[in-house]
Amino acid sequence: MTQLSSPDAVGTAARNVRDLLAMAIEYAPPHKALVVYDRRSELNEALTAAYCSALPGGSFIDFDTVAPEAVLAAFAELGRDDLVVLIQTTSFRLEAFRIRIELFKRGLKVIEHVHLSRMPGEQGLHYIAALAYDPAYYRGVGRALKARIDAARSATVDSGDGALLRFGSPLEPAKLNIGDYSGMSNVGGQFPIGEVFTEAQDLEAVNGRVRVFVFGDTSFHVNHPPKPITMIVERGRVTGAIDSTPEFDDMLAIIRAHEGEVWLRELGFGMNRAFSRSRLVDDIGTFERMCGIHLSLGAKHGQYQKPQFKRKDARYHVDVFAVTEAVYLDQETVYKDGAWQV
Repeated sequence: MTQLSSPDAVGTAARNVRDLLAMAIEYAPPHKALVVYDRRSELNEALTAAYCSALPGGSFIDFDTVAPEAVLAAFAELGRDDLVVLIQTTSFRLEAFRIRIELFKRGLKVIEHVHLSRMPGEQGLHYIAALAYDPAYYRGVGRALKARIDAARSATVDSGDGALLRFGSPLEPAKLNIGDYSGMSNVGGQFPIGEVFTEAQDLEAVNGRVRVFVFGDTSFHVNHPPKPITMIVERGRVTGAIDSTPEFDDMLAIIRAHEGEVWLRELGFGMNRAFSRSRLVDDIGTFERMCGIHLSLGAKHGQYQKPQFKRKDARYHVDVFAVTEAVYLDQETVYKDGAWQV
């Protein structure tokens, strides 16, 4: 028996899933619950067992044993505020049916676990730990961060070794991914959660240096260079990279080839304490919740519209993760010693 399939791992997953269902998703019978899963990875098996325990009255469909029409028919039987859970080794494909978007349109609650095959072994344990839901932390700290971000006139990220990245303008109204869906049209999304994000209102007011210890590669995997890469940012564009690697240079070259220059856009305040500089998972979309700062490279950002970018021309949004020694909003410290201080 491996660690992921052990009773301890499955028990922890079941406990975390129950908390998510009760406190974040606010799901309860008599609403229906449908879990669509596959068995192609060990983490899938552990999560499916956890949901079997947490949803004893739920319906379960093995995606690989039925025709797509059977899955669509099962979705059609659900009504508003019923629950769908998707447990996917990669991501399910149902022809032109964009699963989560279509389910949200029907008023369904959705929990999506994707690309689980990218997190084998011990990484799967980190993933299970990241599903733990502490409402006092996520909602309390998350809302406090948003309030501070929305009021700030500037921000600074200290990456150590003298690397300071300064955001010399007010920030955009922050968006929350903290497991609180009150007032939102959709309930749920991709899990794990834990993020507050924004960007500079004036992207050209971003200048300085930032040390990057992980970046997303072209296959959406974590790329962990042997030493941090120091990005040089001038007027919101990446103009240089010290201690770079061929893979990082390739990523910058791809963005420049299609967009002309490499813009720095998102300023993400990751909150999930299960992930850190020393506790990584290979899936970049999951690691994005890491406790600390992440940034995005490229002109694409669906949440904030800027007049200098046309949606059809903005192609790239590549996450990079900063060595985070401290974060300041105006002159006040909001992050130090590996934790948010609000």
